[in-house]
Amino acid sequence: MATTSAYYAVAAGGGDAASPCRGAPLRPRPPPHRLAFLSRAPARRASISLPPGPRRAGLTAATAEGRAGTGMEEEEEGPAWVELEPIGGEEQLDRALAEAQQRGVPIVVFWTASWCRKCIYLKPKLEKLAAEYYRRIRFYCVDVNAVPQKLVNRAGVTKMPSIQMWSDSRKQAEVIGGHESWMVIEDVRRMVEQEE
Repeated sequence: MATTSAYYAVAAGGGDAASPCRGAPLRPRPPPHRLAFLSRAPARRASISLPPGPRRAGLTAATAEGRAGTGMEEEEEGPAWVELEPIGGEEQLDRALAEAQQRGVPIVVFWTASWCRKCIYLKPKLEKLAAEYYRRIRFYCVDVNAVPQKLVNRAGVTKMPSIQMWSDSRKQAEVIGGHESWMVIEDVRRMVEQEE
């Protein structure tokens, strides 16, 4: 016990181990270090996706000049993810359908709700999928709690989450996200590939 009190006295700055100071306030021992397997390893490499613009074009041109003739030329990469465009009413949906019909491409509409946990998990994965089809197909998002029920009925949404493919102002195909998110993404990918 003497060695324990001596430790506290020395740690508090009062006296040495040979003559413990009994009047000094005792400090508790420092907490043990975290176990190595419980702590996360630091990320080794972070990537940042810059939006296309004059600065990005300048950087790309400069790097292309530096790599010209070295065999290290790269194609222009698209973004890592694309935010789903929100639709807040029937007029916006009609406008998106008209643009898609004019361009001759389908659109993907993600019907979601703020209370739907699967929708929350699925949205970032759909944004990554939207980046794969960037410039060809537009992905939209509709919050069923923020739009009139008439619009939800028009789309025929009965379960959440629902991902629909629209072409020629009509619903062509639908994926209901009732299973694992990676499986839903694969179903959506197949749906898009069949329509293209």
